[in-house]
Amino acid sequence: MATDVKQLNKELVILRQPRVTEKSTDGASAKRPHYTFVVAPAANKLMVRQAIVKQYKVTPTKVNISVVKGKKVFTRGRVGARPGFKKATVYLKPGDKIEIV
Repeated sequence: MATDVKQLNKELVILRQPRVTEKSTDGASAKRPHYTFVVAPAANKLMVRQAIVKQYKVTPTKVNISVVKGKKVFTRGRVGARPGFKKATVYLKPGDKIEIV
């Protein structure tokens, strides 16, 4: 039973949040719709594909994953850093749609 709960929790945290930017939202209405998500650092293409099918009930045709590096920032004379993250771009068949509210 404990392994089932761990497996369920692991699946739920693969997709952290949708990444809503100008570039990513323009793709949703294009001929070949695509959506961008921030994913867990340990996620791979297969995990992302399975999480999309489970949560949104659509089958991706392609999944691309990239790692965005953190950047140095200067605020009020102090050095800081913005954290990096891993993002996945999910391509769907024309006509398929993911409702992101």
